[in-house]
Amino acid sequence: MSKLLKKKIENLEKILKEIKKTAVAFSGGVDSTFLLKYSCDILGRKNVIAVIEKGILYPKEETSSAINLAKKFGIKYFTIHSHQLKDRYFIQNPVDRCFHCKKDLFESIKKMIPLDFCIVDGSNADDTKDFRPGEKAKKLLNVRSPLQEANLTKEDIRNVSKKLGLPTWNKPSFACFSSRIPYGEKITKENLLRIEKSERYLKSKGFWQVRIRDYGNICRIEVLPEEFEKILKEREQILKKFKKIGYLYITLDLAGYRTGSMNEVFKTAKV
Repeated sequence: MSKLLKKKIENLEKILKEIKKTAVAFSGGVDSTFLLKYSCDILGRKNVIAVIEKGILYPKEETSSAINLAKKFGIKYFTIHSHQLKDRYFIQNPVDRCFHCKKDLFESIKKMIPLDFCIVDGSNADDTKDFRPGEKAKKLLNVRSPLQEANLTKEDIRNVSKKLGLPTWNKPSFACFSSRIPYGEKITKENLLRIEKSERYLKSKGFWQVRIRDYGNICRIEVLPEEFEKILKEREQILKKFKKIGYLYITLDLAGYRTGSMNEVFKTAKV
């Protein structure tokens, strides 16, 4: 471990000891799993709670994996059922959609946990480089992001997770399915299920990092550039499957997978 990374980990320990009791917004991904494990190690199991969101915005297998990890760590956990599709504002998919979604989530968590617990999430230092309206919700409800505060990047977290033997150290990044739909395009049960089925299919074919960006009857596939050759070899099967799912036109993004690609429209626009 480099001196810089060691210093970051020391800062993380100080931050967690300052917080004392954490309620981790837990997805079972790379960042929140590392945060949950470290909170447990530093604060003790009785001072840590995992809160897992369930609903149509997340694959069932991701939710099940998060629950299994919480059980493996011996952590008390709660599940929250998301009902965003009943929110008229959310389904209209405005640019600050994430603010309202996170606000509802954190308010729900606050109602479930003891008053002396602080809500924390797995945001890392890299997240500050992208458009994140959910940050406003965190500030409004006093939610902390210890990994971000300690300046830990995704690469840092993967490296330390590997040393700790966490099964998530090389897990692909994930974000809720609503992030696959262009701002202003209505979010429906139909397009969310279409995205989930398409991504599940590509993952079943062995693609590691996948995003399906949904534009109605058009989809834009994002995979890692090193997997382009593989996806072209399986082109006919993918076309057949995706058309059955409901897409008429199936495209491959030559830029490849990158986080927050739907936010690229803001690079020259002031939000």
